[in-house]
Amino acid sequence: MRLVQALPGTVRVLALTSSRDRIDEFRALGVTPLLGNLDDPASLRRLGGLAQRVLHLAPPPSAGWSDSRTRHLFRSLRLRRAPQALVYGSTSGVYGDCQGEWVDETRAANAQTPRALRRVDAETQVRLLGRSTATRASILRIPGIYACDRADGTPRQRLEKGTPVLQDKDDVYTNHIHADDLARACAAALWRGKAQRIVNTNDDSCLKMGDYFDLAADLYGLPHPRRVARSTAHGELPLVLLSFMSESRRMDNTRMKRELRLILRYPTVRTGLLAPLPLGV
Repeated sequence: MRLVQALPGTVRVLALTSSRDRIDEFRALGVTPLLGNLDDPASLRRLGGLAQRVLHLAPPPSAGWSDSRTRHLFRSLRLRRAPQALVYGSTSGVYGDCQGEWVDETRAANAQTPRALRRVDAETQVRLLGRSTATRASILRIPGIYACDRADGTPRQRLEKGTPVLQDKDDVYTNHIHADDLARACAAALWRGKAQRIVNTNDDSCLKMGDYFDLAADLYGLPHPRRVARSTAHGELPLVLLSFMSESRRMDNTRMKRELRLILRYPTVRTGLLAPLPLGV
């Protein structure tokens, strides 16, 4: 989680971390570390009134039907003066399976997995915070995040393992956002996001999952993955990957471009996968 103090003429960034091992890392980046754990409410008490803008990207717990971490955080933020703005990073999974249809932010959530249901609970808490305080609360619905310098951030490892994908008639549409563009969208939302507003945060790509893997294979000079029928996929694919292959949607990012005024640095996965690695990586 990131907190921002808007001091006269400058911006100070604070980061909540539960790991003492990351303190030096944050300080080297010019970020002030705050020790705290979203699973331990007592460790969060000093957060209230500490920052004017809050970026909340922490995932919910891995079990259950609700997000206790978001609940603990918001209780702490309410102890003193609530922040001016809060941006929550949710997931496009709250839409559920849309059978390949185009999806904008007016579409009702239809979460179909425990993971997505926990995100719906977090979104509900965000809206409640916005309605009950002066906080301008907004929600980013984020699809698959990728980047060449991110752990498992590209399909390369799965391609090298020979992981198959679904045949075209069984395949699903997927959506993507480069990690750098996501970071820029988060920053833009902290200052430009509208109150109680949901924003799809994805690039302009319109690809089925198998076509995405084929594109990556061509860029990396690797063989295309083998195609399998959905009826046989359960015996060949990891459960996590299968869960993503059960939902198909194409996300409309018009609101992101219009309201956040974000110009994508990597408008397609092709441009993002071809991006050079940062110096030192």
